[in-house]
Amino acid sequence: MRNLLKKTGKWIFPAIAMLLTFILLKCVFLIGYVPSESMEPTLERGSYIIGCRIYSSLETGDIIIFRHDGKLLVKRIAAVEGDTVEKSGSSMTVPEGCYYVLGDNADSSYDSRYWLDPFVDGADVVAKLIS
Repeated sequence: MRNLLKKTGKWIFPAIAMLLTFILLKCVFLIGYVPSESMEPTLERGSYIIGCRIYSSLETGDIIIFRHDGKLLVKRIAAVEGDTVEKSGSSMTVPEGCYYVLGDNADSSYDSRYWLDPFVDGADVVAKLIS
């Protein structure tokens, strides 16, 4: 038994560290890459970001990472449920559990202003950016 502990002792600590890192990256943190200039100057093109998958609430001004059309995007929340937004000359109210998002660089951002369904469902939010 003692011989077995000696043999396993060399790799048990690295294995535990690897397992904990995997759990943290899968369940708590999200590491991402910013491929475009849609969030400049806040997030530079080509930079890496860290988001937290565990958050209490989201508010106007928060930067979120979410799924849209099969891609992960990063944008700033411009309006939350119950807020009124203007789109193409008409007023819309943000539905319950949804968000209206915009990129900080309006000229280079594909965001809620251009989508057929302009709202991000809360279930599609993957993480909140850690700033």
